[in-house]
Formats: sequence, C-alpha cells, structure tokens
Amino acid sequence: MSKRMMRLGLSVANQGYHYAAWRLPESPADNGLSLAHYRECAELAEQGRMDFLFFADQAAMRNQDDPRIRRDMEQGHLKLEPTLLCAALAAVTQHVGFVITASTSYMEPYALARRLASIDHLSKGRAAWNLVTSTSPDEARNFGQQDPQSSEARHERAAEFLSVMRGLWDSWDDDAFLRDKASGQYFDRAKVHFLDHEGAHFKVRGPLDTARPIQGSLPVCTAGTSANSRDFAAARADLLYSAQPTLPLAQDYYAAVKRRLAAHGRPDHALRVMTGIMPIVGYTEEEARQKFQRAQDLLDPRVAHGMLLINHFPDLSHLPLDAPVPEMTMASHHNTPGRDASFTQTMMERARRERMTVRDLFAAISAGFWHLGVIGTPDTVADTMEQWFTEGAADGFIIQPPWLPTSARDFVELVIPELRRRGLFRTEYEGDTLRENLGLPPVPSRHTQSAA
Repeated sequence: MSKRMMRLGLSVANQGYHYAAWRLPESPADNGLSLAHYRECAELAEQGRMDFLFFADQAAMRNQDDPRIRRDMEQGHLKLEPTLLCAALAAVTQHVGFVITASTSYMEPYALARRLASIDHLSKGRAAWNLVTSTSPDEARNFGQQDPQSSEARHERAAEFLSVMRGLWDSWDDDAFLRDKASGQYFDRAKVHFLDHEGAHFKVRGPLDTARPIQGSLPVCTAGTSANSRDFAAARADLLYSAQPTLPLAQDYYAAVKRRLAAHGRPDHALRVMTGIMPIVGYTEEEARQKFQRAQDLLDPRVAHGMLLINHFPDLSHLPLDAPVPEMTMASHHNTPGRDASFTQTMMERARRERMTVRDLFAAISAGFWHLGVIGTPDTVADTMEQWFTEGAADGFIIQPPWLPTSARDFVELVIPELRRRGLFRTEYEGDTLRENLGLPPVPSRHTQSAA
C-alpha cells in the first residue's frame, strides 16, 4: 500500500490574506487585476508541485453599508472573474490545477457546465469546481433577491444543479467523435445523449455543445460547517475546505464529516478534507515575527475593528488599543451567514485567559483570522501540518498566504522541502490531470455504466 501523502493547494486572494498586504511597499496595489501577478503565483505553485490554485469568489462588494466596517481601506474588492482568469492561466502552466469558485444560487447549470468543461479541455484536465451556495446578502441583491434563501433551500437547489452539471458532462461518450473525412461522418449519433432534465429548479434538454471533459467529471470542492453543508460534502464532494482554528475543533469537524461518508456508500478516502492555514515563515522565529509585525504596523485600527465585527465580536471601537479586552458576549449583528462562530468563542476565551489588550486581539485575529495561523520557522510550520495530518484533522492544506507572492515563495522554498524531508509530500506530479494528482479515481460516463 502506498504511503498517505498530503495534498496542498495555494489560495490566491489578490495581494494576500492579511488586510494590510496591499500597503506593503513591494506589493503593487493593483495586483488583483494583473494577469502577470496571478501567473507568478501559478508558477510558484507549480515549482512546489502543489496540487492546485484555489480561487475564492463572490459576485459582490460586501459589507458596504455599515460605516464602521471600513471596506474603503481594504484590498480585495477589485478582482478578475475566475473562469476567465483560469482559462488564461491554463495556457501558461502545465501541471498545477485550478479550483474555480462558482455559485449554484445565481448561475444556470448549462452555462457553467460548458464553461468549466471548456477550461478542462484548455488545461488538459486540470480544472475543478468549488461549489458554493452563496450566503451573502450583498450578492443576493446583485441577482434580484433581497436576502439569500435558507440553507435547506440553497442546498436543495445545489444538489439538483450538480446533478444536471454531471449529466451534461456525460452528453457525449468518449469515443463519440469519428471525424471520418472519407465517409463524412463527424460523430456517432448513438453516442450522444440528451439529458432531458426537468426538476424543481431546472429544465435542461442538452446535450452539451462540447466534448466530455478530459477528467470525465471535474472534482468538486465544497465548504461549510452546517449540518446541510457536511451532508452535502459527504454525499457529493471530492474536496472539503475546512476552516478550523484549533486542533480539537479540526479533529471534531474531520471526524463528523468522515462519519457521514458511509451513509452515502462512500469510503473514507473518497473525500479529502483540506484545512486552510496561513503560514508566516522565517529562517528564525524572530524573523517570522518581524515579518508579521511589519504587516501589523500597517493595519489601520479602523480596519481591525471592522474585522472583529464581521467575525461575530461585539463592537470594541470605543476602547483604546491598549485597554484590556472586556468580558464579551457574541454579537447578534453583522454575523457572516454560514460561518462557524466557534472561532469567535475560542478567541474570546483566549483573550480572557491571556488578559489581552484590544491591540493583542487584533494581532491574534490577524495571525489566523477564522482559520489556522502559524508564525515561525519551516520546522514549526511543518510540525503543525504534520500533527494535523497524522492526528485526524486534515488530509491536506490550502495555503492562505498573508501577502503575495512573497509569503507563497517562502512556503514553497522553505516549508515544502521540509515536508518532503519528512516523506509527507511529493517530489514530482504523479499524473497529468488534477484528478490523478489528487489520487481520485476516474469517473466513467453514466451511459457507459448503464450499458455495462
């Protein structure tokens, strides 16, 4: 039996995950619109033999109405539409995959199926879909709705959406195209399939006007902590993006999701749980902390206050930065729908235990936001990743660089060699497609299966 290996992805979020990343002198403030920037990130991921680039997306500028949340002082609002971006990156890369976010709440399955299948062909089998159901009111209002639908309604629509997508991807048998110039027959009519789907949300005839994707069915990634999200992932997903800040929380989440797989007739390894981690790496602990502090010094307190509000904390803007954090209760307003509040509760308890000041709380949130943050040497980062990987908290990690491309380069050049030294990560890609590199089995056409 081959040794279990980590899976690694690189999340590319404009200039990076730290709220002050765009203010660093070496960071061009318009990188969110620069193809050259994204290409450099892709080349770094490929240099490190990472599995994929991850592109989060929301079709909205969020939290613009509350003046306490200073979005005008943050980066990340201007970005490129991810399917178009990944089509461009497919032409300048060879191995790294692309996990592309697209919402089932506001799109139509035929349009998305042909777009993602096209990227899979352009990349020769390196596309994946990060399926989201969109919980943001700001996004809902861009598509004619006042607020998002309930979790149940969104996941019901998502299940039908995914079923239609996979049906459309099976429109053509792999050997349907004869392209016989002598006879003049381009395809075998017996090997094209009309979907003729009619359900609660969609009515789609088909067939898709492009060949079956190189991977057959693209890998599907999901996220979320609700019971609906976990059930959906266990039944249908290949990757699950986990955002847990502590090892016990991550172990509980991992176990809860894995337990659900059997109920859907799926083995434990059918779903890869990928934990988000924000590493700040230096040759020494002191160097790593100096890198972090350099960014912290550029974090405007008004931005940090807004960051607390978005993450369920009560409003602390009336307090001086060096005042002790008071006893706090969860805020009932400005909660991000669908986000697990356990991180906020954990941070409140830590603030009391460590007698943090407001400034200390800013630093702690910025070190990990609502996911895992590690500041230290390559050994320190690798130790954390190995512990989570071997103690039932993660099958791999999605690296969330605090600033790009510098911290991504630090991870590739300093941490990945240490993971390889420990026998935890590949030295070369195993296959040509993303599905192969993730160790996922091929997916035969439903029509081939029914014929058999």
